[in-house]
Amino acid sequence: MEANQMRITHRSPNVKLRVIQLTALIFFTVSGGPFGLEPLISNAGKHGSLLILLLIPVFWVLPIAVSVLELNGMMPLVGGYYQWIKRSLGLRWAFYMGWWTWLNAFIDLAIYPKLLVEYAAFIIPSITNLKIIIYLSIVWINAGLNIRGIVPVAKTTIVLGTLLITPFLLLFVATFFHNATPIIIPKLSFKGTDLSSLGLATYIVIWNFMGWDDITTYSNEVEKPANTYLLSVCIAFCVIFSIYFLSTLVAINSNISPSVFGNEGFPALGSMVAGEWLGILISLAGIASALGLFSSILLSISRVPKAIAEDGILPAKFSEPHPKYHTPYVSIIISALFVSCLSLWTFNDLVIVDVLLYGAKLVLEMIALIRMRQKSPHEYRPFKIPLGIPGLIVVASFPLAILFIVILALILSTKMKYTLLWAIFLLFTADLAWRIRSRKRRAQ
Repeated sequence: MEANQMRITHRSPNVKLRVIQLTALIFFTVSGGPFGLEPLISNAGKHGSLLILLLIPVFWVLPIAVSVLELNGMMPLVGGYYQWIKRSLGLRWAFYMGWWTWLNAFIDLAIYPKLLVEYAAFIIPSITNLKIIIYLSIVWINAGLNIRGIVPVAKTTIVLGTLLITPFLLLFVATFFHNATPIIIPKLSFKGTDLSSLGLATYIVIWNFMGWDDITTYSNEVEKPANTYLLSVCIAFCVIFSIYFLSTLVAINSNISPSVFGNEGFPALGSMVAGEWLGILISLAGIASALGLFSSILLSISRVPKAIAEDGILPAKFSEPHPKYHTPYVSIIISALFVSCLSLWTFNDLVIVDVLLYGAKLVLEMIALIRMRQKSPHEYRPFKIPLGIPGLIVVASFPLAILFIVILALILSTKMKYTLLWAIFLLFTADLAWRIRSRKRRAQ
């Protein structure tokens, strides 16, 4: 039985992802463009916004990315981080990781159709009357695409990425080359920003930089995973950082009201800089962003229940491949069903719960990184962080410290306390689910 499960875990499809396809998937899994950064300026101000965008890549993205590359290089298996936690901390913690990941993905996936409706409303305001129908259509169209396989999803994200990036290139050209006013980079400082505002600004940025670990769940479907992931992650990061920094710089130099920018977003900025035509193009880019994000994240999450089912914790149906496309179609359909039920949650509530669940996952991943160095110090790693265990502890402490600041800011924000308690409750459901499943297995 165990041998059969191992064969299933390591079996790989014939057609695998290459650098450009994987880069597109990483771009949408982590970012999907600067949409969502709009409230940054109102929270951190002109002087603090660019500083946060410079600091987060160093103290959040880099530690997480190199940790993911090391662990994924050791274990390029279906389920990614689930397999890392199982090997380093045991099956129970791996189940917690898988459970939190699934919940985290449901929250994530529920956000993007809402964003799509918001950006479509810039072009057709009355479309908000159909938001539930549009929401459910996005969910199930993308579920169908994912059932067809990883390569169709990757090819779709390449097209969507082109549609997304092009309007922002036009925005940058209009600002930097056709503007009589010189571009000014404000002095970088957090002076005058209180802890609560700084924490909220930080959580806005880290939310737009989350997902580097989610790209590992389909490692066995990537050609030469160690090298391909390293190159693709580097390319995707450069694109993501550039579009974030330049978009925020344009917003600062346009003198758009922070409240208008926060409420109406990048389409309003495009209209101010170059006219309504660019605002419409950026709205279309927002639609492309939401579609790409949804499809990419559904792809990554669908592989985790498959891995859990192969360990006998979830029903075997979850690991059963589609008869034609060989994808985990049961997991995809069930994920789509759960996401459909979240259509009535507000955007802010979804984002807060999303960050807290991701933070719990991050803690386990950093522990796994250190634990694997202790358990298997001489095992081959295609990519290895050139530090000993004390150095790894320092690396892990940076993103965890940022996470602590964000949680503290959420606690200080009275409007978000109840949502925070709800997120904590969701974390404890992992243990409840494990106990229920353990009792059933003992009864059998």
